[in-house]
Amino acid sequence: MGPRQEPSPVQGPVGAHEGRPARMTPPRIHGHPVPALFPASGGVSVMLFGEAPGPRGADQSGIPFWGDGAGITVYRALATAGRAEVPEAAWEDWDGARFKALGLAPRLRGTALSNAYPACPTKDGEHFHAPSNRDLLASANLARLAAELTRAAAGPAQTLRVIAFGKKAEWVLGRLPEAPPFELHALPHPSAQGLLQGAPNRGKGLKLMDLRSAWQQRLQALLEG
Repeated sequence: MGPRQEPSPVQGPVGAHEGRPARMTPPRIHGHPVPALFPASGGVSVMLFGEAPGPRGADQSGIPFWGDGAGITVYRALATAGRAEVPEAAWEDWDGARFKALGLAPRLRGTALSNAYPACPTKDGEHFHAPSNRDLLASANLARLAAELTRAAAGPAQTLRVIAFGKKAEWVLGRLPEAPPFELHALPHPSAQGLLQGAPNRGKGLKLMDLRSAWQQRLQALLEG
């Protein structure tokens, strides 16, 4: 289901720059692998994959999508669908470093979260760059993805539903040689650029707010289906 050639790297992580005021000094990127998040108990019927942890979000919080700008749309959909409990204080200032400092974390139900690439890719510790096809197809990364899917598929659901955000996530998930059967669905990358590129006529004449709302509704439908 993935594209035939490497997608443009300018798309960025799941919402690293959306949903918050601009800050004068960007955070130092840790670049540590962010582990997949699974429910504390119970099985998994749906698993979400973003592209990579964002520099202001998951790279700081250590939790997939948690604090990433477009991640707020992901968690709104999860909460509305009854698949996540989000602390009320989190909505006040959506920032990964803040979440880490305050010990704020989501609680999942029947859903697991991860990324196509486990760490925030950077060459200088300050700027994000999208993971390359070589990064994504590294044997260690493919083994990690297969292991996460195997764990998720061990639940009671007949077939695991996997939702990929953006072309890179869809691309690599369609190229796993050793993974359990799963049902792959793809949504546009939830960043502003991803939403515009995925909209009819590249979003001309459409409001970003409306595109984001429609994207959230599509995700909710997949979560509830």
